[in-house]
This record gives sequence, structure tokens and C-alpha cells, in this order.
Amino acid sequence: MIAELFTLVSHNLFKPLLLFFYMGFAIPILRVPFEYPKQIYQGLTLYLLVAIGWHGGEELASLSSGELGEAMGLMAVGFVLNFCIGMLAHQLLRLTTKLRQVDAAAIAGYYGSDSAGTFVTALGVLTAANIAFSAYMPVMLAVMEIPGCLVALVLVSRLRGKGMDPKGNMPGEPGYTAPAETGAARSVFSAEVMRDIFFNPGLYLLLGGIVVGYVARLQGPGVTKADDLLFVDLFQGVLCLFLLEMGMTAARHLRDIRRGGLSLVLFGVLAPNVFAAMGMLAVHGYGFAIGHTFPVGTYVLFAVLCGAASYIALPAIQRLAFPEASPTLPLAASLGLTFSYNVTLGIPLYISLARWLTAALPLATA
Repeated sequence: MIAELFTLVSHNLFKPLLLFFYMGFAIPILRVPFEYPKQIYQGLTLYLLVAIGWHGGEELASLSSGELGEAMGLMAVGFVLNFCIGMLAHQLLRLTTKLRQVDAAAIAGYYGSDSAGTFVTALGVLTAANIAFSAYMPVMLAVMEIPGCLVALVLVSRLRGKGMDPKGNMPGEPGYTAPAETGAARSVFSAEVMRDIFFNPGLYLLLGGIVVGYVARLQGPGVTKADDLLFVDLFQGVLCLFLLEMGMTAARHLRDIRRGGLSLVLFGVLAPNVFAAMGMLAVHGYGFAIGHTFPVGTYVLFAVLCGAASYIALPAIQRLAFPEASPTLPLAASLGLTFSYNVTLGIPLYISLARWLTAALPLATA
């Protein structure tokens, strides 16, 4: 297993996807006078979300009713597990770091969600290595994004009920000022926030792509053949350009991690392994329950969805619902640390662990 892991890591580190990430990561460090145009980054994000949805929708159209039932069950498992991971992340942060309570709650929400960037990178790695995965996994990306939003809202709502001041400080924390008003705490579960959770642009584009791909594929492969040239054949190249920008952003957010200290650094690098392992065990347990074996790639993608942290959906929710939390610390942990770790070392590690787990505890095929 160790030899296989070394081989996977060494091969993965020098794939074009990661080389583009390193190139972007070096730009702020070397002070290269280059700024990634915002409109291009937004266009790449739009393309990747729609392309993931499109391909997933096409594959969903070919599933039997039994396979659809299997997918729904795994979606339920993923939703509950990511909510539990968010709560566990909060407890770990409270025990191991000296962060303000509101910052710990915000970061926990980020880790209870998932990362589209990490997911598409894992898709690229699996595709390049010809490792199979279940066709409905892009739908899991949409479902497992929501629990982290709910985790953060629940935790911040509790803090407001305990007297959090307008700056996000709690009684006993430096700089705390008792709120002037003693009325009921402002609720974070407003209609605007709920709408932004369930109808945020990223989730809408992903789900929209799934629906379009599904409906189009039902009409036959000939209907989708021309569009596949854009949404399937060009996916890897566009992903390389996306990772160039991700490398730049990750390097810039690393500077902010100093505010969290060594304990937050260790959390950002070690916690993803724990959460990813929980995900793999959950998939394996679900497989035992239904008497069905999953492809290795399904284990890997589910582990990525559990071990990654949000950096797109949660910042938007934070601006609306709990602006008192630090806007930089969660991104420093999720993007600067966890994303960088997952796309370089985490994904090959998860592939190796998935192969070991499925070999050590084989499931009977239904």
C-alpha cells in the first residue's frame, strides 16, 4: 500500500492539472505582475459547473430504477454525514484552537460543505487514470454542499442567543461589548438566507446542467453528441486554466493563516484525512447494507466531498447571515490549506485507501 501510495503521489504531482496549480501558486510568491481577469475566472467556473452537471445528467439518463434508488440512498447518507462532519469540525476547533467562537462556527460550516474545485480536480485525476466512478456523483456535489450552510447557521444562531455582540465577540472574549438592546436575537434563518442556500448561483448552474443533460440524453446519443464536444472533450483543458487561478488564490490566502496559529494549520491539513476516511467508511457501510459494490472512484469522490471545504457558497452565505465572523480565516483554512493539500496529496492518498479498503473488506456484488 505504501509503495502504491508513493507511486500515485509521484504521478499525480506532475500531471498537467497540478503543474498549472503550482504555476499559479508561484505567481504571488515570485511577485509576477499578473492578475487573473475576474470575468474569465467567472466564465471558467460557470463552464465547469454546467459541464459537471451536463455529464452527470447524461449518465443519470442511462440508470435503471434500481440504480436511481441506490443513488437516492447515498445522497441521504452524504447529507447527514456532512452535517455531522460540520458539527465535529466545530468541536475540534473549539478544543484545539483559540479562535473566537463565531470564527470557529464559520469555519465548521465551511468544512461541513464541499468544494466544487476539489471535486472537479478529482474528476480530472480519475478520468486521466481511467478509474471508474458512479454516474450520479455530480448530483452528490449539489446535495452535500447544503449541510455546511445549515451547520453554520445553527451554530451562529446559538451564539446570538448567548449574547454575541455586534462585532462577533462572546462574553469573556477580548473586546466584548454587551449589546445595547436586550430584545430577541436576530435570526439567521431569514427567507433571503434560505433562498441563497438553496438557489445560490453555483448550485443552480450545477442542478440546471444536470436537468439539461438528463432531458437531452433521454432523446438519444445523437442529440447530445455535438454538445459533448464542448462539455466533455474540452473539460480537462478548461480545468487546467481554472487551477491556475486557484493556485494564485490559495497562495494569497496562506498569508492570513498566521492569525489562526499552528493549531489551525494542523487542522486544515489533518482534518480532511479524518473526514475523508469517515466518508469512505460510510460508502462501504452503505454498500454492505444494500449488498452492492461501488467502483473505487465512487469512494474517492465521496471522500473528497467529505474531506473538502467550501470556498464559493459559504462566503456568500456568511456575508448575508453572519458577517461578524472573520472573512479571511475560513478562506485561509479551506482554500489556502485544505484545497492545496487535497489536490496535491489528498486525492492520491484517497485512491490508495479506497483500493486497500475494497480489497481488505470486499463486498458481494448484487
